[in-house]
Amino acid sequence: MYRFLFSSKWLGYLLLAAIFATACVFLGRWQMDRRAETLAEINRVTSNYSATPLPFEAAEAQFSRLDADKEWTQVELKGRYDVGGQRVVRNRPLNGQPGYEVVVPFRLTTGQTVVVDRGWLPIGNDTPGRPDSVPEPPSGDVTVVVRLKPGEPELQRGAPDGQLASIDLPAYAAQLGYPVLTGAYGQLASETPAAATMPYPFPKPSVEEGTHLSYSLQWFAFGVLMFIGFGYAARQQARNAEIDAQDAAGDGTPEYAMAANRRRPAPRKRKHPTAEEEEDAILDAQGY
Repeated sequence: MYRFLFSSKWLGYLLLAAIFATACVFLGRWQMDRRAETLAEINRVTSNYSATPLPFEAAEAQFSRLDADKEWTQVELKGRYDVGGQRVVRNRPLNGQPGYEVVVPFRLTTGQTVVVDRGWLPIGNDTPGRPDSVPEPPSGDVTVVVRLKPGEPELQRGAPDGQLASIDLPAYAAQLGYPVLTGAYGQLASETPAAATMPYPFPKPSVEEGTHLSYSLQWFAFGVLMFIGFGYAARQQARNAEIDAQDAAGDGTPEYAMAANRRRPAPRKRKHPTAEEEEDAILDAQGY
């Protein structure tokens, strides 16, 4: 009954179903991977974001090479800002608004230097391509609490003087001309004493999982439904063939003829007579 499945047409249908289902599985797994990354980030934020700050000595190694699970860890630093090395980082949107971030070298009392991201500034209205003003950090000895963040890759584009295309720590250190710890930088949480004016602080990262799980389940369901649809179509084809065989057995008509008759559409009747038919009707009415 299902020998037609081995025909080239139905094998082609099966191949298309398999290709579509494979694509659905790939997209579903991709969404699951995205979900795993999101859950890992949520766990880091939950564990580290509001934890008690560590002294620099306990987190020094992280500024040389940051472990992924230590991101957002709070660290307390003591030292002075190097205002002369301050830069603004371009193309840093926040809540859908374009702007900049302000990074400053921070010279620790232990002699090392780390980079501190002090916050966000909107684009300027007075001077295109830069913020209207950049608040200076407090002078003298300062105690800051920062959250660890990994450095960013180099972007293949330049930036005007006093600006950076990304927080590429090795490239930034090369501009400064003195040693800087380049494994991580600190996103400012607080500083004492506080400056008179500050850039906008960074909001807490979202801990919402999002829709990755539902999307992945939808893709898997689409892949399964493709085979269900193929099976339903095959079943309908087999039932039609069975009906044709029964009808053919009843009146002696060959099965292939029954199938041809079943598939042949009935001719449509014309709704309006042709011009020749109208002319013949008139002549008939006149007795010709």
